[in-house]
Amino acid sequence: MAPQPLLPSYAGANIRGIVPALLGPGGTGALPAWFPEPVRGAGQVVVLVVDGLGWEQLQERPALAPTLDGFAGGPITSVVPSTTSTALTSIVTGLTPAEHGIVGYRVDLGGGDVVNILRWSTADGDARKRYPPRDVQPFPPFLGELVPVVSKVELENSGFTGAHLAGAKMSGWRTMSNIAVEVGAQLTAGHRVVYAYYDGVDKVAHEKGFGPYYDAELRMVDRMIADLLDVMPRDAALLVTADHGQVHVGPRVLPPAPEVLALTRYQSGEGRLRWLHARPGAAADLLAAACAAHEDVAWVVGREQVLDEGWFGPAMAGPVVRRLGDVALAAHEPVSFDDPLDSGPFQLVCRHGSLTSAEMLVPLVAGRR
Repeated sequence: MAPQPLLPSYAGANIRGIVPALLGPGGTGALPAWFPEPVRGAGQVVVLVVDGLGWEQLQERPALAPTLDGFAGGPITSVVPSTTSTALTSIVTGLTPAEHGIVGYRVDLGGGDVVNILRWSTADGDARKRYPPRDVQPFPPFLGELVPVVSKVELENSGFTGAHLAGAKMSGWRTMSNIAVEVGAQLTAGHRVVYAYYDGVDKVAHEKGFGPYYDAELRMVDRMIADLLDVMPRDAALLVTADHGQVHVGPRVLPPAPEVLALTRYQSGEGRLRWLHARPGAAADLLAAACAAHEDVAWVVGREQVLDEGWFGPAMAGPVVRRLGDVALAAHEPVSFDDPLDSGPFQLVCRHGSLTSAEMLVPLVAGRR
């Protein structure tokens, strides 16, 4: 029997609620109950997003991250899909995917024109002129407040940065050792909230899976977090979270069944939450065929059910609905669904995007000096 999908707690302990709570009128003196205690009353807060650091993966390796293991807090939910482009946009805007409209890694932005959101490209190349990032995602980061962003300098001029961080104060780093220096400088400048982003855990998990490389990366992240604490004033708090967790898939990459592909015009999404876009008039047949072929390894769900159950949020405007496919294959087993147009320089070992607890639960933990 298939497990139940872990739906996001959009109105409660969810990554979309972090920034609105910190930047709201009550600040750190009026935080929701699900915030860790060290943040309450803090004069300044550093929000560190460690891409790909799932709660379950962290709990399985406490000895590798003693600094993080000593922090207070617990798990909160990510968004659907549990993928970087969607989750980071929800974190910085404080909005659900239904509201901000970045509804996946590869998104249909118009009549089958599927855009890779992280690269902001299609099969024809750079898509920024056809789909200006600020038109696709118009909401400002950090509720319009000028919050410094300490992120990899190579990301500053990307299309995705233009979509989710337009107008932010960028403070780029080139190596991990620079992160604490940049964060310390922004705290000294007096900013009450500083946002920092690190992508190494996600990269290692994708390329190498769980094992010695992942463990070594987690140790390095924990040392970086200790360095961050060293540069923080006594009344400042370091709040650590993530965009999603990971599932070790390895070679278990499945093509959709031939009878499913026969009813499919094209695909979007990602391997663990694959959207199938039906041929004209074939949506019901596609759903039935996909259920028969794949419900042993995935939650096979039609678009209307996804909307009714609020996977992307409680309300979704028509233009955003049109970015979804007709049938979702959301894997609950450690598999991924292949799309020949969704490829990269190597086969991904760990993956994410679906609604298992390994992907949906992320840490929200905090500490002080």
